[in-house]
Formats: sequence, C-alpha cells, structure tokens
Amino acid sequence: MVIFEKSSRGRMTGSQQAVVESGRMEIPGRFLRESAPLLPEVSELEAVRHFTRLSQRNFSVDTHFYPLGSCTMKYNPRVCHTLALLPGFSGRHPRAPASHGQGVMGLLFGLQEMLKEITGMAGVSLTPMAGAQGEWAGIAMIRSYHRERGDVARDEILVPNAAHGTNPATAAMCGFSVREIPTDGAGDVDLAALSGAVGPRTAGLMLTNPSTLGVFERRVAEIARIVHAAGGLLYYDGANLNAIAGRVRPGDMGFDAVHVNVHKTFATPHGGGGPGAGPVGVGERLLPYLPIPMVAREEEAGGERFRWLTEEERPRTIGRLSGFVGNVGVLLRAYGYLRMVGATGLLRVADYATLNANYLMARLQGAGFRVAFPERRATHEFIVSVKPEAEAYGVTALHFAKRLLDHGFYAPTIYFPQLVPECLLIEPTETESREDLDRFVAAMVAIREEAKSEPERVKSAPHRTPVGRLDEARAARQPDLVWKGPITSGQGGPVVFGQGPEVSGQGKVNGQPS
Repeated sequence: MVIFEKSSRGRMTGSQQAVVESGRMEIPGRFLRESAPLLPEVSELEAVRHFTRLSQRNFSVDTHFYPLGSCTMKYNPRVCHTLALLPGFSGRHPRAPASHGQGVMGLLFGLQEMLKEITGMAGVSLTPMAGAQGEWAGIAMIRSYHRERGDVARDEILVPNAAHGTNPATAAMCGFSVREIPTDGAGDVDLAALSGAVGPRTAGLMLTNPSTLGVFERRVAEIARIVHAAGGLLYYDGANLNAIAGRVRPGDMGFDAVHVNVHKTFATPHGGGGPGAGPVGVGERLLPYLPIPMVAREEEAGGERFRWLTEEERPRTIGRLSGFVGNVGVLLRAYGYLRMVGATGLLRVADYATLNANYLMARLQGAGFRVAFPERRATHEFIVSVKPEAEAYGVTALHFAKRLLDHGFYAPTIYFPQLVPECLLIEPTETESREDLDRFVAAMVAIREEAKSEPERVKSAPHRTPVGRLDEARAARQPDLVWKGPITSGQGGPVVFGQGPEVSGQGKVNGQPS
C-alpha cells in the first residue's frame, strides 16, 4: 500500500502545517504555487506507522546477515553517527570562514593524516564524494602526470579481468582505452600476459588487492615492477581495504594512487545510494595533482591554525570535485571510527574479517559446496560455485539467492566475478558472530537438500517476503513513480487527483506544472 491510499481530504497534523502571513511572505511571487502540491493528507501517527512498516520490510545490516561480497556491508557503530551529528558539526554552514571552523578543519586534517598512514601514501585529499569519484580522481591524476611530462602516447589503462566494473568505466571516462589482463588458474594476475601487454602506450594499471576473487595477489611487488619499468603507474581500488587495513599498505605494495571507501570500511552505512566518500591518496610523484580543497596545518605562537589549500597554492591540481570539501558528515564518522578503534583495533578489524571468511569457507566446503580456489586462503571474502547444483538439479546461483531471503539472509553477490560460473561471492565481515555464520551454513545446506527433493520450490522463491519475484528489468526501465489514483475525501467519496486545479497529479507554479 502506498501512503496516498491512506489519505483523507483535510486530514493533517499541526506540526506539519506552515502558516505564513501573506504580508510577511519573502518568496517572490513568481515562485509561489497557484495550486496545492499533490501530497498525502494523513496524520502524523499514520505517516510514522506507514514508513516504519515499510522499513520493516527491508533487509539491512541492522536486521539481517548481509554477506554482499566486495561491498563490505558491515555493522557501523551508532556512536560514530551520534558524534557526526553534534550541533557544532551539523549546524556549521559550509560557507562559514575558516576562522569559524577550526574544530571541524582540525578533525579533517587528522583524518587526512590517519588515511596517509593507513594507505602508505604521501598525501590525501578528502573531497571525492564517492568511491567512484575517488577512482576517477586517481586516474585523472595519472593522466595529468603523463600529459605534463609530454608523454601523450600513453593512452591505455590495463585492467585485470577480475576487476570491478567501475574500473574500465573510469578509464574510459578519463579518455583511455582499456586492455584486459587475464587471471591465471590460481587467481593471480597472469605475469606473462602483463609483461606482454605493457609498453609505451601503458598509462597505468588498475588493481585491487585482495582481488574480487577473494585472494591476495601474491606477486604484487613484481606487478608493480613490471608496470613501473614500462613507465606506467599503479592505481589501487580501495573497495577491499577492510581485509588489510593495519596489516599491509597499498603504498608499500608499490601503488601510486589509492581511493578509500570510508563508507564501506570506516563507519558509514553502505548502500541505498549514498551518501558516500572516497578520499584519494597518492605517492610523491602525484602529490601536485591532488584535488582541492585540502586542509593544511600551520604552527602559530598561540598554537596551531588550519586553512584550506586552494588553486593559488596548488596550480597543478586536477581541480574541485564537489562544491565544498565532500561529504563532511561521512568523513566525520570515519574520523570517529578510527579514533574509537585505534591502531590495534584496526588490526582486529582485518583479522576478524579474514577469520570469519575463512571459517565460513571451511564450513561450506566441509558441507560439500565447491570453493573456487580451494588451495588458497580466503581474505575477507571467498567464492562458492553452485555449478554442480545447477547441472544436477537446475537450481542456479540466482535461485539460491532468492531462497536465502526466505531463511532470513540477504544474498551474497551473485554472478560476479564472471570468471567463476554460478558463483556466490560471500563476505561475512568482522562484525558477524559465529552463531550467525553457522545459521547461514545451515540455510545453504537446507536449500541444496531442497533442490534435490523439491527444485521447483527453490526456483520459485522467495515465498515469505512481502513481495515475491519481480520483473527486475521492467522495474528498472519502466518505474511507476507517480500516484494518479483516487484518494478518499473524508466524506465517503473519492477525490481523483488530476481533476480540478491539479494537472496530472501535479501542482502548478506560475502557470507551469511543478
């Protein structure tokens, strides 16, 4: 049920009404509505109950195990959200002068310094507003580096075939062509193929380590040597940083640029379209190109002072990626999280993320499921292939994913990476208990047993969710987002929006549909 179906003409609550005397109206007349907007007319209690019930239909980390591989859907401590919403942070206007924001700027500077240490980079900019934007910034800086050197023939980015889909898209957006590098049977980048691919056209290589195959790239130092010897640079996709934070640094592996998904790794809920943040760090050779603004610290007689670094001081920067300094609320959560767990806590994050993944992989393998790389230790995630079940019973990875919803689990990532047929990419994270992991194993075993005895029931899942199977392609291409139906008037008769002063369910501003 949509909220308009609860609407009754004239029903309202005082807290939702804004009474403005016409003589005190400060909005120019040309911007005022000529008719009321189409809004549901419900009481506050009805609105609260409606949206609370909707939220209870969702799968989320707060309510269910959410092992979405390569996305680190872990629980984030509420204290980090509370700290970021303190009045001094949430009430600060982004155009306030630096002299009025020394506290916020000091925390942002501290976050820059912590991320430098965690990644092993020489400098960090916090301004990218998402992981994808941080990724773009990394490749844009590599492009600027080569262009400034006059090395314009370098028009090719190398991308392993197990990379995230955003990697080739980012390279293309920055004007590069993409060359795919194969992975060998053990899950590592094929060094022979890489050596044959590098050359005078190589601008760089995009890589995440651990990779999306769930294994650590064991020869990453040799990969860096090959790319650097050819004149290219290395970019690190930070999507999988949760597996190694505090244990090994991208800078020490030889990477020249890295983005950090603080909305995955450092205490902001991931998913739902944002907000996010993707700070980008670089080595010495890319320092001049970091996006602005950045926070600088200066020592004064009375203490320290923070200021913004802008185009005047950084003329070689790739520029601004947001109106101000990115999503400060997300960055403050990351700062609070890092201060809360500290250096030793960060080690435990990586240790337990890896421990949980290896425990879950061993349990599933012991239960008879096929693991993609059985000879390798998992990192923070691993791949199970249900190809045997698909061939024997016609029950695919998609069917397993849908049936897991009936067992109270959100499904792992399916069909990615595409190198492994019928794959489930499973990432339990460090925040799940052993009991929940055991329940997940029991659910997987139960689904496989059901596939043997009653395959059609698995294929038609889910059965216990508020909504069953959806036409996902149609939902994406033809979304129905506008309410045009009748609304009860409160006197027993329907009121149909689209008649009278409204136009097709919309109000009007200055004679135009709003």
